[in-house]
Amino acid sequence: MFAALIVAILLGFPVAFSIAGIGIAFAYLGWTLGVMDISLLGAMGQRVFGLISNQVLIAIPLFVLMGAILEKSRIAEELLDTMGRLFGQLRGGLGISVVLVGALLAASTGIVGATVVAMGMIALPTMLRAGYSKSVASGIVCTSGTLGQIIPPSTLLIILADVMSNAYQQAQYEQGTFSVQALSVGQFFAAALLPGLLLVGLYLLYILVRGAVRPGDMPPAPSDLAKPGRAEVVRAVVPPVLLIVAVLGSILGGIATPTEAASVGAVGTLLMAGYRLGVDRRLILLGTASLVAVGILAGLFPVRLQRTDLNTSAYLAGAVYAVLVVIGAVAIFFAVRASVRERVIHDAMTSTLTMTAMIFATILAAGIFSLVFIGLGGEERVADLLAEMPGGATGALLFCMLFIFVLGFFLDFVEISVIVLPLVTPSLILMGHDPIWLGVLIAINLQTSFLTPPFGFSLFYLRGAAPKEVATTDIYAGVAPFIALQAVGVLLIWTFPMIATWLPSAIF
Repeated sequence: MFAALIVAILLGFPVAFSIAGIGIAFAYLGWTLGVMDISLLGAMGQRVFGLISNQVLIAIPLFVLMGAILEKSRIAEELLDTMGRLFGQLRGGLGISVVLVGALLAASTGIVGATVVAMGMIALPTMLRAGYSKSVASGIVCTSGTLGQIIPPSTLLIILADVMSNAYQQAQYEQGTFSVQALSVGQFFAAALLPGLLLVGLYLLYILVRGAVRPGDMPPAPSDLAKPGRAEVVRAVVPPVLLIVAVLGSILGGIATPTEAASVGAVGTLLMAGYRLGVDRRLILLGTASLVAVGILAGLFPVRLQRTDLNTSAYLAGAVYAVLVVIGAVAIFFAVRASVRERVIHDAMTSTLTMTAMIFATILAAGIFSLVFIGLGGEERVADLLAEMPGGATGALLFCMLFIFVLGFFLDFVEISVIVLPLVTPSLILMGHDPIWLGVLIAINLQTSFLTPPFGFSLFYLRGAAPKEVATTDIYAGVAPFIALQAVGVLLIWTFPMIATWLPSAIF
């Protein structure tokens, strides 16, 4: 089945149709040969209902919308330009600025494609004009854009949290534990934060060392590149940082669920876009302050107007909250109107719809594939294969990590997450591996799939946005050192599990 799936994808068939088609074809083959009960496919309806009613996955389109608005309103472009001029005079300074902006955008939105395309169109030509090696510049841009897969919030972590939580529950059932514990998206966001920053540190260290060893590859930017003033830096950097604090802080602090935090982030990016598109800045700032105030005050002093024992102070607080909400709604209205006028909303919604449809179609199709795989006895075969691996639990994990890495050359992270991981992770958890730590290792491994030819998505994104003088071989050569750095990151987290497990254990 896996071989047939890879062949279908290599032939150019749409991924979702390939997955579902291969599943149905092998279901018919298994039924014809008498090795599968075709009635098993009747469970597909339950799987579809479970997917569509999954509250956690609602966060995916909202986080995608955040990234699309930041890109279409040119907020990301302004941030990149400002940071480039701030660090440009250092050797390797433009590379440092691209990595830092990639980390900021990753923590703001978690969307890889928009980040790689934006930096490919803005930063890459600037780096080439400054005399950067084509391969070095391409590698920095391509890799920085993929930070959105490991630094929360990210669609990968949301999907991975759902898959790992199901695997953890399945492992508990098989151990005879029926009062099962679930894993939350917040735990995976917390677990991935320090590893994501570790990767940023490795990238920056590599740029600094390479700039010192081979200065010709990363010279300083031209002296005519004006250094930004303090006010310009604050205007470009502070809004994304506040957005990160609002989204991640509310999740890690237990104030909001990931879905609620994603909606807060979507509203925040709309207000940022309105500020950028010329809406009265006092109105945007007042509306933002009103929404923040009502969120804090309503949490500290909740008012439930349906109660019969309310006093005057409760009604007064309710009136204050209503006024604050109206002020915030007015600011949102004018921000939306400006975004509609500039077609930011239209373009952002189109991008969000396209990406969300792709993700959910793949997950739905993977449900058919995995049902048939289980019906043919594949799950037991996988469990037996891992149990017989030399080296025990460590050997089984090493085999799975290498297998996922190789699949990353051919499949997208969504396909690997929803097809392969449900088959291997329950057995790995039963062998004693911590599910949170395991999820972070797999997340970094899956992030690498964006950089590995021939089907690394970041390579395609950059190829479409890069100037003509940058050859595909330059891009491939540029990402090779960063793939090695990803492997170093995996090795460090494998050796020191506390990097991934300390923060979620401290918070949750």
